[in-house]
Parts: sequence; structure tokens; C-alpha cells
Amino acid sequence: MDEVKEQEAYRDTISTINTDGKRAWIYPKKPSGRYYNARNIVAVILLLILFITPFIKVHGQPLILLNLLERQFILFGVTFGPHDFYIFVLLFITTIVFVILFTAIYGRIFCGWICPQTIFMEMVFRKIEYWIEGDFNKQRSLDAQEWNNEKLFKKGTKHIIFFSLSFIISNLFLSYIIGIDQLFKIITDPPMEHLTGLIAITIFSFLFYFVFAKFREQACTIVCPYGRLQGVLLDKNSLVVAYDHVRGEPRGKLKKNEERSSGDCIDCHLCVDVCPTGIDIRNGVQLECVNCTACIDACDNVMDKIDKPRGLIRYDSLNGIIDRIRFKITPRIISYSTVLAVLLIIVTVLLFTRENISVNILRTPGMLFQDQPENKISNLYNINIVNKTFETIPINIKVKNIDANIVVLGNAYSIEPHQVFDGKFMVVLEKDKIDKLNMPLEIGVYEKGVEVASIKTSFLSHFRTKVK
Repeated sequence: MDEVKEQEAYRDTISTINTDGKRAWIYPKKPSGRYYNARNIVAVILLLILFITPFIKVHGQPLILLNLLERQFILFGVTFGPHDFYIFVLLFITTIVFVILFTAIYGRIFCGWICPQTIFMEMVFRKIEYWIEGDFNKQRSLDAQEWNNEKLFKKGTKHIIFFSLSFIISNLFLSYIIGIDQLFKIITDPPMEHLTGLIAITIFSFLFYFVFAKFREQACTIVCPYGRLQGVLLDKNSLVVAYDHVRGEPRGKLKKNEERSSGDCIDCHLCVDVCPTGIDIRNGVQLECVNCTACIDACDNVMDKIDKPRGLIRYDSLNGIIDRIRFKITPRIISYSTVLAVLLIIVTVLLFTRENISVNILRTPGMLFQDQPENKISNLYNINIVNKTFETIPINIKVKNIDANIVVLGNAYSIEPHQVFDGKFMVVLEKDKIDKLNMPLEIGVYEKGVEVASIKTSFLSHFRTKVK
């Protein structure tokens, strides 16, 4: 019983807190191997996309703009505004379902391969740290020694670079909010003209610096809710980074010229040394594991040296390890996939059928008709126009199916970008041309001579009106 309690003791603590309740600083060994090389390639591609995208424009507008403050959004050249909120709601729901489905099948691959926190921390800031301070043993020794010229130089250089990168990252994310042109304008203008923005960007720079220089893996283990969600999203068929305890146990040190009776794990501890969150993957699936594959590379390198097959730590499901069952489609995966497919179809249809200008025309409620001079009669109409673009649009209207005059009440229709316009106009007809109590009308809406909408409504007259 005591042995079991000792084996399960890791569940009572987290790797970043020591027995005194203080922060235990993690010094991960520099990883190397095929997965690490693949992650480097993925990170370079994603970072290039992240840094290049703000400079790409479609029709003079950014490819992607996420201006939350002014509620202006552009996704791949398509503009969105407050009136498209329902599309964003569906996109949000679709994203949640996708996360659930993706995690149910592939575990936390997103965390280890795509998450910005992991990419910046492990593929940018950690590499700089290795370059300046050396591998984990040298970093531990540097932190333990007294302050001298070497320590002052290395620590000062590292933190200056860290803050400079944090400032660049803050401005990069700002370009996704206000656009690269506006960002350049702010940079080139005198600081006092944008003092509030400068203070905000400085605060965010210090925030990013704090996360990557101090907070680090705790952003994943304490703040990020995704790690806690995996407890209900994963099952025994989900792919995770897992230790094959069937093959590896019992552990035993490798001794020269001695026949092994234990499992393949030689208890070298390298899988723990390379872990950026400081856990022991041999204890099973844990909240802190971000599936970064560093432990897989470390273990594979050891297996190569002792002439054992790779895969003691690998991507696999719990059922795959215990029962040697290959991955299979489960009813839960089918149900998630069905819901996701339906949501994707709905969102796709809404995106492709979405128009840049939305027009509604209705006869004014409570109004019948108005007699006009020269044997004419009129009806009053309400017009609602939504401009979903970033340009000011002039609008003209005319009756298409009958000779009639339109009298605009107020100024000519000119709708500002992402604005909703409500106006009124009258349709005036000669009484001799009216042959029905409710006469059908078709009103064309034109932008610079090009028809953008055709609205069907009716014209109301009194029952005595007849053709001669």
C-alpha cells in the first residue's frame, strides 16, 4: 500500500511548485530529434505567416483585420461588421465543436505544434536562452552563482532581447487590430500625438515579456483552460503522447555485461529533463503535458543507443498501449463530425451568399395613400440600407416595372462604411395608371449605375381608382 501511495504521490503536487510552496524554476534540456526538427519547420512557417499577413492587402484593405474597438473585421478579404454578428456566433460555435472533435481524436497536438504560446516560448525565446546561457546545466549553474560580470552580461543581454522581441510582438498583434498602415503612421508620428496608444503598447510589451521571461509554462498549466478541458475531452481512444508502460516496466538501470530482466526503460530520466513543464511522462496522461514530443525524441535517442526499438514513448491511445488496439472511429467521433459538418455547411453558405449591401424597403406602417396635385397619388416608404464595406456608397433608386416618380425625403442616399441608414421616400403615380387596389411595384437599388438589389413591394390606392 505504501509503495502504491509513493507511486501516486505525483498527483498531489505540480512540477512548478516545490515542497516549500515556492516556484520551482524549470530548466529543460535542449531537445533534439526528428519531431523537434519537424516542429522547427512548422514554427518557421507559422511565424512567417504571422509576420507577413499584415502586409497583404486585397482591394486596398488588409487580408485580416480584427478591430474589436471599432467593430470592424476583415477575414481573407471579406469585410464584416456588427450586422454580421450572427456569422461570428456560428463561427465561434463551429470553432468550439472543432476543438472538441480535434481533441477527442488527436489530443493536445494543437498545444505542442500550433499554439502561439508554445511556438514563441519554445521556438523563439527558449532558443535565445540556449544561445546566450547554454543548456540546462549551464543555466542552473549561472542562476546559482554570485552576480559577476559574466552573469550580468548574459542576463542583461537576454532580457534586453526578450523585451525587444516582446515590443515587436505587441506591435505585430496591434497591426492585426488597426492595420499595418495605421501602425506605420503611429510609429512615424511624434510620440505625444499617440501617447495613449504608446502607453498601451508598452503595457502589452511588459505583459508579453513577463509571460515569456518569468511566467512561462505556468501560462499553460495555470491560466489556459484548454488543459483542464482535456480531462473531459479525452478518452482511451484519443491520441496522446504516452509512455508504453507494458513494454517499459519494470524500470531498471542498464549495466554493462549484465542480462536485463526488467523492461526497456533504463530510468535515464532524460524524458523528464527535456520536458518544458517539468513532468514525468511515465506517470501517465497529465494536465501539464502539452504534447510537445520532446520526451519522444529524448527516449528514441536512448533506444537507438541501447539497440532497442523506438516508440517506448510515442503518439498512441491508452487502449493502443494496453490492448495493442489500433486507432478506430468511435460513435462519439462520428457524432462530433456530423455536427461539425452541418455547422461548416451553414457558415459556408452564409459567407458565400452574403452581400456587401443589404436593402429593405417597406411601405410605412399606418399610412394608406396621399392625394397629390395634377391627378396623382403617392405612397410613403421606409428604406433601410446596410453598408457592409469600408467605402462610402452612393445609392439611387427607381421603379422598374411602371413609369413612376420617386421623391426622396431628405438628402441623397450616401451610406458611410459599416453604417446602417434609415430613410423615407415617396412613390408618385398618375391615377390613370393605377388599375388595382394593391398594385405590385418592383424597385431597383443602384450603386454607381449597377443594380445591387431589386425589392418587390406594393402600391396602395383607394378602391374608386380605375382605368378609363
